[in-house]
Amino acid sequence: MTTQDAQFPPIRRALISVSDKTGVVEFARSLAERGVELLSTGGTSGMLRDAGLTVRDVADLTGFPEMMDGRVKTLHPKVHGGLLALRDNADHLAAMKTHGIEPIDLLVVNLYPFEATVAKGADYDTCIENIDIGGPAMIRAAAKNHAHVAVVVDPEDYDKLIGDMDQHNGKTCLKFRKKLAQTAYARTAAYDAAVSTWMAGAIGNPTPRRRAFAGSLAQTLRYGENPHQDAAFYTDGSNRPGVATARQWQGKELSYNNINDTDAAYELVAEFAPEQGPACAIIKHANPCGVARGATLHEAYRRAYDCDRTSAFGGIVALNQPLDAATAEEICQIFTEVVIAPGADDAARAVFAAKKNLRLLTTDGLADPATPGLTFRQVAGGFLVQDRDNGAITLSDLKVVTKRAPTDAEIADMLFAWKVAKHVKSNAIIYVKDGATVGVGAGQMSRIDSTRIAARKSQDMAEALNLPQPLTRGSVVASDAFFPFSDGLLAAAEAGATAIIQPGGSMRDDDVISAADAAGLAMVFTSMRHFRH
Repeated sequence: MTTQDAQFPPIRRALISVSDKTGVVEFARSLAERGVELLSTGGTSGMLRDAGLTVRDVADLTGFPEMMDGRVKTLHPKVHGGLLALRDNADHLAAMKTHGIEPIDLLVVNLYPFEATVAKGADYDTCIENIDIGGPAMIRAAAKNHAHVAVVVDPEDYDKLIGDMDQHNGKTCLKFRKKLAQTAYARTAAYDAAVSTWMAGAIGNPTPRRRAFAGSLAQTLRYGENPHQDAAFYTDGSNRPGVATARQWQGKELSYNNINDTDAAYELVAEFAPEQGPACAIIKHANPCGVARGATLHEAYRRAYDCDRTSAFGGIVALNQPLDAATAEEICQIFTEVVIAPGADDAARAVFAAKKNLRLLTTDGLADPATPGLTFRQVAGGFLVQDRDNGAITLSDLKVVTKRAPTDAEIADMLFAWKVAKHVKSNAIIYVKDGATVGVGAGQMSRIDSTRIAARKSQDMAEALNLPQPLTRGSVVASDAFFPFSDGLLAAAEAGATAIIQPGGSMRDDDVISAADAAGLAMVFTSMRHFRH
């Protein structure tokens, strides 16, 4: 404890006003047992009294009743003066004496549940009523005066504060109060960010003048993308099913790259509704190295794995249905970093129990690919914000542009390939045959290179599996953006593709269509592209 701390008295008065009442009775009782007077408001006051604690109403302190449906209760000089007064300033002490202001040494406040109200889909007026005013004002006042006042906004800090008091004979140390103050300001900042973001959407303003994002620390990571980078994982409170909401059953702590890749895998596999059959996606470095449907999860995994067995080693496996033992046994045949699924039965978990380093994550469901949302990316001096790519197409969106129309089987594979293309780094080329990727070309500087790389991977797998020919023979090809020249299309035809799905829109579309007709290919345009950088 510093010399500055030593001259201040112990905590003698605490104001407690919380919406989240988790642990508050036990905490308040611990304070009372240490001689702390309890001030409170509304529902918190009633709960503490019901628990047998002596509580003084804030209305008794201020001399004013709560009014305007509780909108006005703590906005008063006797509250804010008690929080803001400098205990070592003679003028402040004189003002307190003159106006009958009592010091408040500890503020315990968490805010109206605005974020939860929005998440429930409440109407505009209900959301407005759940915007806290007095709470943030008190929090900011106490945090500003952290040299003299402790402020707690998270129930998880209750025990820490009691521990600090016990360690310092009823006082708190300045270092701890500084940490509490930083947490408090972060909470009010996150709260304001949630309100402003919601309001921008509610009033139909996609590009507000100022944009704020906030998150809550979920995990301090060992390091970032590389060992010399510090990193942490924050959640945004949206509860979108995925890595942020998953339960980890076993395995080492997730790394930065694990989280990034697992998110990519689960977002991809969510494109395939469980009721339409089992599906599996295998991800390496945020790109799919195999995606497939199957009659069973086991078959879906095997078909995804057979797209690129080399890249699948050390990858992330995402499933669209709960994991079963047979699939778990198959996954265990190679080293896998993470498996994520909507669930896992006891037999599957027992299989994985022998693989101590394999992380198994389960969620409460799959994310809805059509759900709107925002994504953002930092650049030097700012950040880019855009809508989540929730674009999708159906059969009716396809425009046949070649002389030959695609067969029903080709169309089914085209639509499958198009879903995968959305999740492959551009320039993206995906060969698909019978509901499984058979070649993926990702992240190349030219589209023809992606086309050739994907075909070469298929050829390599054919040799490894002792197949008479690459599986690209008789496949369809999806391109995330238009073919600017016919060379990429012709390379796909050379690999054995019979049909193409692409956005169209190139200045040379006519040349590309003519080349497709000459090669006997069927081709459809989507009028939608899926760049992913």
